[in-house]
Amino acid sequence: MRHTKKILLITLLLSPLAHASSEAAWQQNSQTRQQACLKASGLKGVKVVGKPIQYDDSVGYDALLLEGRYPQKHMKNQIGRELCLYQRTSGKAVVSEADHLRAVK
Repeated sequence: MRHTKKILLITLLLSPLAHASSEAAWQQNSQTRQQACLKASGLKGVKVVGKPIQYDDSVGYDALLLEGRYPQKHMKNQIGRELCLYQRTSGKAVVSEADHLRAVK
């Protein structure tokens, strides 16, 4: 009986504990994601519109909708949208034109 208690105690002490992320960690992740997406954008005066879409860890991506103005002269300063996919594990952001996405009112 005493031996069983020791084994149980050792097992509990050595087992990994799950810790919830702090509010500060969530805030830092949000800032990192936003900065990576803004940096990856080709639009000028770019900003995040709406709220991020956060996929679960099996996917590992977050999506942000960005809006700004096209810098190319032939685009005549038109408003443009881009969809940014942010990979949480690598911190890499990629954007793609998303003018066809409409705002919900």
